[in-house]
Amino acid sequence: MIDAAFLSDLFGLDGHVALVTGGSRGLGLEMAEALGRAGARLALVARRAQWLDPAVESLRAAGMEAAGWTCDVADPDGVARVVEAAEAELGPISVLVNAAGRSWGAPALEMPLERWREVMEANATGAFVVSQAVGRRMRVRGYGRIIHVTSVAGLAGSPPEVLDAVGYSASKGAIVALTRDLAVKWARYGITVNAMAPGYFPTRMSAAVIEQAGEALTRAVPLGRVGQAGELRATVLFLASRASSYVTGQILAVDGGMSAM
Repeated sequence: MIDAAFLSDLFGLDGHVALVTGGSRGLGLEMAEALGRAGARLALVARRAQWLDPAVESLRAAGMEAAGWTCDVADPDGVARVVEAAEAELGPISVLVNAAGRSWGAPALEMPLERWREVMEANATGAFVVSQAVGRRMRVRGYGRIIHVTSVAGLAGSPPEVLDAVGYSASKGAIVALTRDLAVKWARYGITVNAMAPGYFPTRMSAAVIEQAGEALTRAVPLGRVGQAGELRATVLFLASRASSYVTGQILAVDGGMSAM
């Protein structure tokens, strides 16, 4: 017989507020929904209202408390305004998921510097800026769960026939280092900092890569397939909840075994 009280004590998020960047679609929205189903009030942040507004409405229609704000995550002033507004409406943020990101595909010898900078700003700088803004408040309260979304591409090099996006890979590697360093620096404040490293999941950003890589990609995955919808939910719940209270500075790969090869 399932002990519902036991599971709720470990993974329940009643009374918590979770801010999810990049939460308007794809993996970010999937993770936000998982946190909401566990009881968290949701603050979604995205660049475009055209995706954000429907995402918030879908979560509300499913019975969750959710609100959304548009923001460039690499803009400190904009992030500060959003964090303040989110806490005023929903309450103190205790869980942060940095899922916002972008990519640009090009061979390393041809990668435009402008695109490199855009990807690094959105992915690495954005994760730091939002973590800094939320972390200041978590430090005062003596509690916080910060979850960065990196990638299997940030853990090892990728053959060009699988992924040729050096800026994306470098930015995700930077998030790995950011995760470990913040975990050490902020542990004394009761804040854990971990990261998820998804493999290849069929999202709007990765669909073309998966299609182009074809068999070269599936051969690189020991489980022989790409990720499926819903396969990140348990991981984000674990890292956001009491269940991971003694886990910090870790990179948890959800990649079908790619990073083990």
